[in-house]
This record gives sequence, C-alpha cells and structure tokens, in this order.
Amino acid sequence: MTRRLVSSGSRFEKEFGYSRAVVDGDWVFVSGTTGFDYATMTISPAVDLQTSQCFANIEAALAQAGAAMADIVRVVIYVASLPDFQVAAPVIGKALGDIRPANTTVLAGFIDPRIKIEIEVTAKRRTP
Repeated sequence: MTRRLVSSGSRFEKEFGYSRAVVDGDWVFVSGTTGFDYATMTISPAVDLQTSQCFANIEAALAQAGAAMADIVRVVIYVASLPDFQVAAPVIGKALGDIRPANTTVLAGFIDPRIKIEIEVTAKRRTP
C-alpha cells in the first residue's frame, strides 16, 4: 500500500512543512490539531469550544483518510493548564467515551498564546 498525505487546506501545513494526516496502509496518523476553524482561520478563546473544534478537525481528516472517530486507537492531548484541562475534559469524554483509546495527556506551552489545547490521534482503519 502506498503512503498518502491528507491536507485540511490550512496555511500552517504548507508554512511548517507537514500534513494534517498521513495514511500508511490501514494506519492513519493525524497531526497535533488545534481549535482553529481552518475555513476562517479563527480560534475561540474558550477552551471547551477549542476542544470541540479540535475534534471536528480530526473527524474531517479521518474522513478524508477513509477512517472514522471509532477507528482511533491512540490519543495524545496537550493542554496549557490544569484548569483548561478540567474544562476540556467533559468535551474529550463526550468525543472519545465510547471509543476509549489509549491516552496520554500533557501540560504544555504553545507557540501561539491563543491555543489552549492540541490533540493528535492515531487510527487504524477497520477492514470490512
């Protein structure tokens, strides 16, 4: 199987030399995804809304890769602060609660101070 790159159309991908996702066989590796709305290049100051947008962006990338949220096997969550995580946690639970992937959550700094959360996932497409 060939390697395929997935793009969201975000200017960040071209500027920083990465893809929104990489498909390699049945595996889909989705880059760290922030809460930017790529259509408008805006980001909410609210961490819960950023978290929802992260998952919308991830879901769109997975769909382009021929996968779905239910295919996620691993998630890594980077969050700016413990209070931000406490606000984001219910949104994360709603998005991943039935999937229950392996998870690592890290407190981290971001290069853009508007970003409060970034989420990356690994998925394995299911063979029909």
